[in-house]
Amino acid sequence: MIGTLLPSPIQTAEAFEDPAESPALFPEEEALIARAVDKRRREFSTVRACARTALGRLGVAPAAIIPGQRGAPQWPQGVIGSMTHCAGYRGAAVALSGDVLTIGVDAEPNLPLPQGGVRGLVTRPEEHGWLARLEAQRPSVHWDRLVFSAKESVYKAWFPLTRQWLDFQDAVIEVDADAGTFTARVLKPEPLRAATGGRLAGFEGRWLVRDGLVLTAIAVPAA
Repeated sequence: MIGTLLPSPIQTAEAFEDPAESPALFPEEEALIARAVDKRRREFSTVRACARTALGRLGVAPAAIIPGQRGAPQWPQGVIGSMTHCAGYRGAAVALSGDVLTIGVDAEPNLPLPQGGVRGLVTRPEEHGWLARLEAQRPSVHWDRLVFSAKESVYKAWFPLTRQWLDFQDAVIEVDADAGTFTARVLKPEPLRAATGGRLAGFEGRWLVRDGLVLTAIAVPAA
């Protein structure tokens, strides 16, 4: 599924359930989850198995994938990528850094955001108009959850370029319901110019709702 949202230089792998026996981990990965509950161990192991499958499709040898600053995965030299997991889904996308500048992928259940103040924390006033319109027109898609997922993908694409935190309120999402695309306008100034060839004002991405899941993906080609 996630592969349909990303261009061909990017390799992907995904799983819709955890295997009966958790995939093998590198010692340094094992150390990170030595005391984890079974659910955490399974999702951690399966998403890394997906990542190593995708790396193999790039011709890159299997390697430990350790969370770095702010939890961002540390990929092998010359590789960039993104991983995601939620109930019923684990996925990874990787590419050679000479082909793609950054990737952000996210998967969520196609369910409304939790009741209470969560929607207000995730969405901005600029998004409320189109959210109300699409919620009336196509209620089978939980559009507030799509906004949440899109902003997760934005952050995963943003952080490797800037090493700066990005809050949900720091981006404005607009969705094209017919084209299956979205745009993200970043409100926080981007400090690095060398990697992007100029100020990074936002991203363009794609989305998909299928089999009870919301998936979003961003890929920025290398200059």
